[in-house]
Amino acid sequence: MGKLDGKVALISGGARGQGAAEARVFAREGAQVVFGDIRDEAGKQVEAEIRAAGGEAVYVHLDVTSEADWRRAVNEAVSRYGKLNVLINNAGIVIPRVPIEERSEDDWELVMAVNAKGVFLGTKHAIPAMRRAGGGSIVNISSIAGIGQSLHQEPAYAASKGAVRIFTKVTASQHAKDKIRCNSVHPGPVDTDMLHSAMPEAEALQSRLLRVPLGRMAAVDEIVNGVLFLASDDSSYVTGSELVIDGGALAQ
Repeated sequence: MGKLDGKVALISGGARGQGAAEARVFAREGAQVVFGDIRDEAGKQVEAEIRAAGGEAVYVHLDVTSEADWRRAVNEAVSRYGKLNVLINNAGIVIPRVPIEERSEDDWELVMAVNAKGVFLGTKHAIPAMRRAGGGSIVNISSIAGIGQSLHQEPAYAASKGAVRIFTKVTASQHAKDKIRCNSVHPGPVDTDMLHSAMPEAEALQSRLLRVPLGRMAAVDEIVNGVLFLASDDSSYVTGSELVIDGGALAQ
């Protein structure tokens, strides 16, 4: 038996990296998966791979800054599979670090739109469907940037991930009555295309790893295992919590 047997899950940012891994693992663990992204070709390829492996998944176009896209994604899950039990707010972006005084307004607004507004919109539209299903689990992917190591963080990214952290607690507190749990995951550096695009120079990446006691990036599966725990009934008494998976970075 899988950890997500009988559950329907919706995942944002699922065309590559951690989101694609979540879609694959969730399907393997028995969930019926709807996942979305703006990278349609890559997303359809992930869908084909999951189906070829015997899983049940469908890809949808999902710009997380669009309320209409979120409405369609939730409706797809409910109309196709009859309910919604799990939401993984995974989509996010990073931008090169610059001092606050050099950060443009447009860059700030883009990061906040994807990383914070996207989580709000996904949660907003998932709650009614989860309430009708008798409850559910929302997992928001934040970052250690939303908690600490502030000297080294890109300002817009850190602010957006801090917003996700607090929004998670508000959601958990206000919707426990609906049997909806909500938790945040706070990874350190993860070996994904997004990290390497933000730190294309080996020297910069190595400098970043000096702030990780374990001395390495996380493998994607090491993060996905934590997300799976929070999505599943294994964490049935966990809500409003922060799962830090950072190789010891915040312990420094």
